[in-house]
Amino acid sequence: MKLRRYILSITLTICALCAQAQSDLDFGSAVWDFGTIGESEGPVTHTFTGRNRSDRPLVILRVVSTCGCTVPEYSREPVLPGGEAAIRVTFDPANRPGVFDRELTVFDTRRRKVATLRIRGTVEERPKSLEELYPVEAGALRLERNLCPFGTLCHGRTAEDAVGLCNPTDRTVRLGLVPLRTSGLAQVEAPAEIGAGERAEIRLRYTIPEDSERYGTVEELFALHVDGRETPVRLLVHGIAADNPDRPGEEASGRGELERHTLRFGVVKRDAEPQRTLFRLRNTGGGHLTIRAVECSEGIGCSLRPGDRIAPGTAIEAYAELDPARRPYGYVAGSILLVTDDPARPARRLRVTAVVEE
Repeated sequence: MKLRRYILSITLTICALCAQAQSDLDFGSAVWDFGTIGESEGPVTHTFTGRNRSDRPLVILRVVSTCGCTVPEYSREPVLPGGEAAIRVTFDPANRPGVFDRELTVFDTRRRKVATLRIRGTVEERPKSLEELYPVEAGALRLERNLCPFGTLCHGRTAEDAVGLCNPTDRTVRLGLVPLRTSGLAQVEAPAEIGAGERAEIRLRYTIPEDSERYGTVEELFALHVDGRETPVRLLVHGIAADNPDRPGEEASGRGELERHTLRFGVVKRDAEPQRTLFRLRNTGGGHLTIRAVECSEGIGCSLRPGDRIAPGTAIEAYAELDPARRPYGYVAGSILLVTDDPARPARRLRVTAVVEE
């Protein structure tokens, strides 16, 4: 009972000190609503004015914002008792349409939080130009993007996406997609012609059969031909094939957990033997965890193999291998992709770093 009273006393004392610290600089209204502002109107500013209610000078050490779009300006001159401090806050609405709510925390030289300020409002999106909506130039056509990541592609499910394109010219333009690399699993629909000033889509669809043995990276690469001529633009489509998480027995499935996510080899000589470092993959689920696919960057290897199984509650110790002779000089940033039958998170990526020296 005495221990409880002691803990309660300490807690109340800390709360009182925090409340006192925050009341030293009184801003009255610490919230400012900008209302509705236009994205094209540029940054907006509001100045908060706070009074030093304490009996000693106060100096603002720093004001921390929750977002880089919100910039505070303030003086570090001492604020005498009864004096006022001004904090000028500027918010930049560029590329931030919609509702915003930003918090700023004010600290004094004793590193105490002496005030919390907040700005809010709504940004009206500005009309975007055709070049902004379709930034990728492919001959006479423009695309909204030329990279189409699907993420996880589950067996037995259909995944769809589309890439927008437009013809800003005053004539009809012909389009051709020439496959440079294909998985054989994607369906692609693209218009053969796009009329003057028209907009269209390249539609993409993956359907991997439920009983498929395909796991890991699935990728398509297309060259764009416009009016019969090849353009420098390539359309890259990719995803990671994995088991259907809704398959029977999901409640007794394995759950994979990596003990670390970055493997650092440090400085390695180019003529050195292949280097190894260990890592552990643990199964925290109720059933066996099965490795479905292992994919490594150039010059990087892994001892795990498709078909390896990890019993519930156990871990497997594996190694990653770096062959410096197969990497260029300088900083190495590679990865190992592990695909398992974990229904919650089938794909996990280990980052591999090193510095290869002569």
